[in-house]
Amino acid sequence: MSERKEQILQTAIEIIADEGYSSLTMRALARANGLKLGALQYHFKTWEDMMRALVAQIAGHYRKSFDAIQVGGAPTVRDCALFLLSEPATDAKLSDRLWPQLWAMQQVEPLVADLLDDVYSEFLTTFEKALALEGSEAPRAEALALLAMLETGSLFTGNGRRWESDRADVNAVVMKFIDARYGEKL
Repeated sequence: MSERKEQILQTAIEIIADEGYSSLTMRALARANGLKLGALQYHFKTWEDMMRALVAQIAGHYRKSFDAIQVGGAPTVRDCALFLLSEPATDAKLSDRLWPQLWAMQQVEPLVADLLDDVYSEFLTTFEKALALEGSEAPRAEALALLAMLETGSLFTGNGRRWESDRADVNAVVMKFIDARYGEKL
């Protein structure tokens, strides 16, 4: 993908995160990139082309991060939890605003629904394996429960949220729970 296309897609991510997914239109994206609509359509002929590229870019960032936590063997339950708490694939400030928008956007954009299904499915498999290695009797259910707890934290303690100042304490409590249940693996 060209550097210009990546720049346009990064701008799309910023529009979604800063203004909400309903603000992302081809015209708004062109304007934010200093382009005329026709010039934007040179890079992305249709809305669907742009959405496919956007979804691929977001998924690519997360896949690279998934790969990074798997270097040196299977990640532990603790590694998986820290991955979700640290948001390594993107700027945490942007991520706190982006993911809730993507959750909402999936209701109207099938490509975004597919993205979230793919990203979560891939991570859920990794989390399940870690839990199975820890001896969990129900690794899928446990992985889903932990994933739900970890992911929704940004709704309450993410940047700009009412309880943002409590984020470090909340993350510490979550990690204490995980360490108590699964043992800290250093």
